Amino acid sequence: MSIIVDHVSHIYEADTNMAVKALDDVNLVIRDGEFIGLIGHTGSGKSTLVQHLNGLMKATEGHIYFDGKDIDDSDYNKKELRSKVGLVFQYPEHQLFEIDVFTDVCFGPKNLGLEEKEVQLRAFEALKQVGLEDEYFYQSPFDLSGGQKRRVAIAGVLAMKPEVLILDEPTAGLDPKGRDEILGLIASLREKTGMTIILVSHNMDDVAEYVDRIVVMNHGRKVFDDVPKTVFSHVEELEAMGLAAPQVSYLMHTLQKEGFDVRTDATTIAEATEEILRVFGRSGHTSTEGGPVR
Repeated sequence: MSIIVDHVSHIYEADTNMAVKALDDVNLVIRDGEFIGLIGHTGSGKSTLVQHLNGLMKATEGHIYFDGKDIDDSDYNKKELRSKVGLVFQYPEHQLFEIDVFTDVCFGPKNLGLEEKEVQLRAFEALKQVGLEDEYFYQSPFDLSGGQKRRVAIAGVLAMKPEVLILDEPTAGLDPKGRDEILGLIASLREKTGMTIILVSHNMDDVAEYVDRIVVMNHGRKVFDDVPKTVFSHVEELEAMGLAAPQVSYLMHTLQKEGFDVRTDATTIAEATEEILRVFGRSGHTSTEGGPVR
């Protein structure tokens, strides 16, 4: 089910001297099954935007449509919306509060008014989806590692069986191993379920590796909305916004400046590896300046 953001603006502390325009006339269409990266510097409007998508915040101007219906209509069921558009907040472990992991994951589906058997089945399936071992089900969530807490928080949203999963900086504060595990989990969920995923991040390498489409926010406005290769071709504009291209993009540009005949549009490690092997794998290859490769 698609989400349409139609000329949405949001002003914090409207009609006061403290008014701040967090979103400024944003238009966006999110289609079924897309994996979207939403990027921007701190204060660009990313988190404000995603909290509009499941009705946690109401637009000051404009409209949000889910499956063709305006979510701010007086008769619209926001509770149902939040079961279909699941949001995992930054540092989601702060959302954990129950006595044990299993009870915590049961909280969402229980609030949907489901029968106890269905609630428990959903919780069990969600915990399995995120790869948490059975031995942790009845431990306090506060005794888990940072990565395990993230898995539990994600499971709590998955137990609602959402059609759209929004993750706001899901790897913040994790070590490299934990970050890779969570990103791998998200990619696996998308592959197995086909659900729409929106990944909010400031890490360009993470976004480039996984998403199909990137939306760039700056000062509350949508600046770019395209496939990764196209967005990351605007290196100077991104840097002016306090962002960057993936590290492999800088590597490929450096190699080209050094005289090697490589393409510079690689955005992932796999693409860069393939291009480097293509160029440097030739026997007796020389640079574009005629010197031998050593």
